[in-house]
Amino acid sequence: MLAGTGIGRCGDLSKDTNELISWLLKDGREMKEIPFPVVLAAVTGRKVIPIEPEADKVLLERLAGVLNKVLADLNDPAREIHRAGRINEASRFIEDQLRQELNRQPGWKCSIPKTNAGEEQRSGYPDLQLELENGDVVFLDPKLHEENSRTSTLRTFYYEPKITTNKVHRDARHMLVAIRHNGKTGADLRLLGWELVDVSRICVKLKAEFQASNNDMYQKENVVAEGGTNP
Repeated sequence: MLAGTGIGRCGDLSKDTNELISWLLKDGREMKEIPFPVVLAAVTGRKVIPIEPEADKVLLERLAGVLNKVLADLNDPAREIHRAGRINEASRFIEDQLRQELNRQPGWKCSIPKTNAGEEQRSGYPDLQLELENGDVVFLDPKLHEENSRTSTLRTFYYEPKITTNKVHRDARHMLVAIRHNGKTGADLRLLGWELVDVSRICVKLKAEFQASNNDMYQKENVVAEGGTNP
């Protein structure tokens, strides 16, 4: 129980919890420039294989052909992506079209990665698992960004380390599929270009955040007064 509060539903604070909070409050305890492959290896036990431009030349060339076709097809105003109300809704159309085109490549098989529970899950990193003709796996994660936002410092990538929803089960290459757009929606939307980003080169930051949902906050035992009229 938290001393003096009278609130015990959350349970006692353990020594480990107290130590963690004290550690977070100390100056200079921000965790920055952490190699993302180190994070993935710690969570999944799997290795992120770096992209080698020369050794992976054929792979990159085939992916380039697929992405050029995906953008050309989706820029057709008749496609459903141009009826998306918000740009965030366009991501699903890009992911679906990319998966479809990858599956048309001889010897390739693209699917939605399964969690540790054996279920397909579209949310969370990574979005797509591509199996090559030699059995190698490449994880792909499409990302949309507006043409003028390339240098933005707002968070656009996150990874939630959970064992049950882990979707990385193989040592593999990992790439972000960065797709640039003109910032418009509807018939005016244009996908302007793409880049393949080698995830093995990305560094991430850890931001400590304490959070609660409405369900957490508005439990009956938490309410000490209420009012209003019932309809």
